[in-house]
Amino acid sequence: MSEAVLAVETPGADAPGVSGARQFWRRLRARRAALVAASVVALLVLVALTAPLLTALEGQDPTTYHPSLVDSARGGVPVGPLGGIGADHWLGVEPQTGRDLFARLVYGARVSLGVALAATVVQLVLGVAVGLAAGLGNRWVDQLLTRVADIFVAMPLMIVALALLAVVPTGFPRPVLVALVVGLVSGWATLAKLVRAQTLTLKEADYVAAARLSGWSTVRIARRELLPGLAAPVITFAAILIPTNISVEAALSFLGVGVRPPTPSWGQMLTSANVWYQAAPQYLLLPAGALFLTVLALTVLGDGVRTALDPRAASRLRVGTGRKGGGS
Repeated sequence: MSEAVLAVETPGADAPGVSGARQFWRRLRARRAALVAASVVALLVLVALTAPLLTALEGQDPTTYHPSLVDSARGGVPVGPLGGIGADHWLGVEPQTGRDLFARLVYGARVSLGVALAATVVQLVLGVAVGLAAGLGNRWVDQLLTRVADIFVAMPLMIVALALLAVVPTGFPRPVLVALVVGLVSGWATLAKLVRAQTLTLKEADYVAAARLSGWSTVRIARRELLPGLAAPVITFAAILIPTNISVEAALSFLGVGVRPPTPSWGQMLTSANVWYQAAPQYLLLPAGALFLTVLALTVLGDGVRTALDPRAASRLRVGTGRKGGGS
């Protein structure tokens, strides 16, 4: 029977006998931009995971107010140069509240990355399940699931998310709620349509027909024969979903319906910072820079993963440059 193949073979591009996984890593290593992006993403994940340790080293936490560190006579502007940067507050303090900016920034990474990853998992599970069911089901099941997916593809994410997040009781954990809403409303329907199209193609293959003639159940065929063939497009789509979900979480928090205080979030910090960009510019630049760097790194890494999985496809980041889609 078939084996899981993570890369599309290009004649002459790789030595014969080399496994698909090894070919994938070889192609990915040839893309320096993707390696740099992977290093940045790994560093961001490490910062998010070690946020309690980092803030303990600084001696601060993300929720404690320090009213003595802001000038109430000037509307709450941080006392001292560069927004109160010093040995006790490495990146300064938040205007009005005096909360430590470094602590809120690293804990905000936990929330933003955690919500994006959780939403991506929901989207992948739902999209693969619906796409497989549509591709393997009869005509009526296929038509029903396809129409449902079409509805969700056309559904305006921000409007639906705003409505859902506004009516849920405040006692529900907000990061979990945002992850569920983003995961259930967006992304999965497009993935389901992609998986359905791939399933319709793969189920006509000879090895799938042989498995069916051997008496294998539909579930076993899907698990043993179809899922390995779906690995490459699903991984590629996941690499695109993660930065998109980070942006959506930041937008929802910026609009005031996402993660709520005192839980820190980069989007929430931007909401509070939009009136302080002149008096305390670092309060705006730090979360905006972190968000930009994260989305950029994940986008470049996703493009590298996509091209490594399918070397015949030109890089999206090279369109219009006149360069070929080979390793950079």
